[in-house]
Amino acid sequence: MQEVLQQFSETIRKAAAERAQLRLRGGGSKDFYGLALIGEVLDTRAYAGIVEYEPTELVVTARAGTRLESLEATLREKGQMLAFEPPHFSEEATIGGCIAAGFSGPRRASAGAARDFVLGVRILNGLGEDLRFGGQVMKNVAGYDVSRLMAGSFGTLGLLAEVSLKVLPLPEEERTLRLEMAEAQAIDTLNRWAAKPLPISGSCHVDGALHVRLSGAAPAVSAAAAKLGGETVAEGAAFWNSVREQEHAFFTGATSLWRFSVRSTTAPLDLGAQLLEWNGSLRWVSAPLDAAQAHAAAEKAGGFATLFRGNDKRHGIQKLSAGLLAVHKKLKRAFDPQGILGPGRIHADF
Repeated sequence: MQEVLQQFSETIRKAAAERAQLRLRGGGSKDFYGLALIGEVLDTRAYAGIVEYEPTELVVTARAGTRLESLEATLREKGQMLAFEPPHFSEEATIGGCIAAGFSGPRRASAGAARDFVLGVRILNGLGEDLRFGGQVMKNVAGYDVSRLMAGSFGTLGLLAEVSLKVLPLPEEERTLRLEMAEAQAIDTLNRWAAKPLPISGSCHVDGALHVRLSGAAPAVSAAAAKLGGETVAEGAAFWNSVREQEHAFFTGATSLWRFSVRSTTAPLDLGAQLLEWNGSLRWVSAPLDAAQAHAAAEKAGGFATLFRGNDKRHGIQKLSAGLLAVHKKLKRAFDPQGILGPGRIHADF
C-alpha cells in the first residue's frame, strides 16, 4: 500500500510543479455537492483497508479508499458503530470521502458531528508531502487541531490518506415513536425534551408527524417510550435510513434542496415544504428559493443556508464574512500553496 501512496504523492508533486488542477475523489457519492468539479480526478480507492482496529479502545484507523459500508460492517461485528451516523448516498462511498465531506446523520444532535470523532489523520498536502496530525486517543492535541480541520474540507487542503476515528458501542435497544403534531408544536416539544434526561438519538418532523428515536438500555428506552407516548413505528430503522440517505419521499421529489442550520428554537420558516431534524436546528427546505431570500431568512434565524442539491449553486453557498474568508484563504495557502486541489469546490475565491 505504501507504493500506492507514493504514486499519489508523485502525482500531486507533478501537478504542483505544473500548476495543474486535481480533483481528489473516492466513490464520487458527494459529487453533487459544492460549486464546481474542476481538475483531473485522482481516485483514492486503490488505497483501501483497515490499518488498525482496537475494539477495546474504541478506535479504528482506515485508509481513504475503504468503502464506508465495509468499515461499518466490521464495526457491527464487534457491536460498535460510527456514532455520527454518516450518510452514504451510494454504495461506493468511502471513509475518506465521508470525513472530507463532514456530513452527519440523524444521530448528530445527540452524539456529535463527524469532526468530533476524528482523532488523527495522515494526509498528502498540495505539495505531495506526507504529513500526520493527531493520534489515536482523545486528548492528543496541543494547539490547533489540524485533524478535525480536514472534516468538511472536500479535498481542498490535501488528500486524506488515513483517518483514526473514535467509535462507540451499538445501543442495546432502539425504538421509534410517531406523534401526530404540527411543526410549531414539534419544535416546542423537542426543545422541552432536550432539557430532560431522555435517550433521544434522532428526531424528524415531516408530513405533519414527529418521529423520535430512542436508543440505549432496554429499561431506559421502555420508560422513555411510556413517558413520551405516541405509536411505535414497526420499521423504525428503515425510516431513519430513508432520512439519512435522502431516500424519503420528501427528498426524492426535490429539484432544489436547501439546508438551513439555525437555532433549534427558531419558529417555522415560511419558505416551502420542510423536513426538520436535530431537535429543530436542521431544516431541509424543498423549494426553488431565491438565494438572497434564503440567506436572509437563515441570518434572521441566527444561522446559515446552503443550496445542498440544485442546478445553480453560484449564490447558494454559505456567506462568509471578510475575516472568516481571509482565514480560509490563509489555510488554503498553507496546505496547498499552488492552489491545485479542488479549486472552486466549496468557495469561488479558493
